Amino acid sequence: MIQLIFLMICIIFGIIVYLSGALDLLGSAFVTIIGIIIVLQRGFNWLVILLLFLLLGSIFTKFKSDYKKRIGLKHEKRTVRNVVSNGIVPVVMALFGNYSGFIGAIATATADTMASEIGVLSKPILITSREQVKPGTDGGVSVLGTTAGIIGALIIGISANILNVSPNITISIIISIISGMIGCFADSLLGATLERNGLFNNEHVNLSATIIGALVGIIITSIGA
Repeated sequence: MIQLIFLMICIIFGIIVYLSGALDLLGSAFVTIIGIIIVLQRGFNWLVILLLFLLLGSIFTKFKSDYKKRIGLKHEKRTVRNVVSNGIVPVVMALFGNYSGFIGAIATATADTMASEIGVLSKPILITSREQVKPGTDGGVSVLGTTAGIIGALIIGISANILNVSPNITISIIISIISGMIGCFADSLLGATLERNGLFNNEHVNLSATIIGALVGIIITSIGA
């Protein structure tokens, strides 16, 4: 009965996501499927962490939206490709019950999203050359964006412990901040090199970054952080 209620919550959330304009129809359907899989395999508490990432992403994407439009940044509705690139690694980690990889992947996705959406409010520099670039440039980083990324990763780490996804608050915070920021900077590095050269698109970069974040989280746990 409880699982049925949680499944209904997943479906209702998917409908809300679609109606809010955060995702297109296929993206909303896929995120609903992801939610159902995680609930059935690991429970609603694991799903809440993923939903928290989606909520933060939606809030900060719309933050200062008028200013972002004025400087030429267009917000396009996220599609199923965005859901897959950011969500497939956490789902795999959840299926295997690997909390460290799960936290690492979501912390990376959250840190990258917040760093990107807040970082455009300042003057970024290219991670590879340190030259000043326009806000929204692939591979651009800034102090403001990095700070926002750290806060986003920290929120995921603390929440994971509160929801009993991780067994220890210290480990959870270490995993989230280190994995999240390494994954976030990897995203910027890939953006400044492979994406700018046309070898990767944004989804390839996001997927690679979450894989790196998950691996870092697993490594941290394996060495007894």
